[in-house]
Amino acid sequence: MIGGEALPVGEIIPKKEIYDYECKYTAGMAVEEFPARLDADVAARVQDEARRAFGALKLSGCARIDFRLDAEERSWCLEANTLPGMTELSLAPQAAAAAGMDFGELCERIACLALDGAGR
Repeated sequence: MIGGEALPVGEIIPKKEIYDYECKYTAGMAVEEFPARLDADVAARVQDEARRAFGALKLSGCARIDFRLDAEERSWCLEANTLPGMTELSLAPQAAAAAGMDFGELCERIACLALDGAGR
């Protein structure tokens, strides 16, 4: 999320059955796909749920709202990360890139939202 805008949904695909510490921090142990290969209606539903969580938690600026999808494609909100990673390889910049926003533009938008207080 950036402001009230939901960025494209991403997906983390671990090389092992469970996304564990090794998958998260060892190069090549997981693939991150942006946008996720989901039906458009499922992606839109997850984006709507992310917007609602962002609003309900009174968040502003940039946040990453994490979900899991079960076998029936029901979404389960895991957490709201209010300080998502901001390296060029982190998930939030990857989502922004999938929306056509380069890293510099993402940083500028976050700074502008902080300065004008319009990040809700």
